Amino acid sequence: MAKGYWASVYPAISDPETLTAYNKLAGPAVRAAGGRTLSRGGRVVAHEAGITQRVVLVEFDSFERAVAAYESEAYQKALVALPDGFERDFRIIEGID
Repeated sequence: MAKGYWASVYPAISDPETLTAYNKLAGPAVRAAGGRTLSRGGRVVAHEAGITQRVVLVEFDSFERAVAAYESEAYQKALVALPDGFERDFRIIEGID
């Protein structure tokens, strides 16, 4: 069964402290759903478009589990904690195998 992934790109974070409430809720929600954070804002070497914003990559045992984690009550509570005007590009993608 192909794994599922959350891929988040944050175009700009002017005040990282505003994410504190979200992070306190999102981390446990993701782990409870079986998610494993593979990358969170580490070093980036950009090519092509040259975009170096923060990237977060989370792995789940299946695409279905990744979707269910996003739709879970616990994660939905975390989303409410995102600051007003906050922007990110969030995708759930299916792995190859």
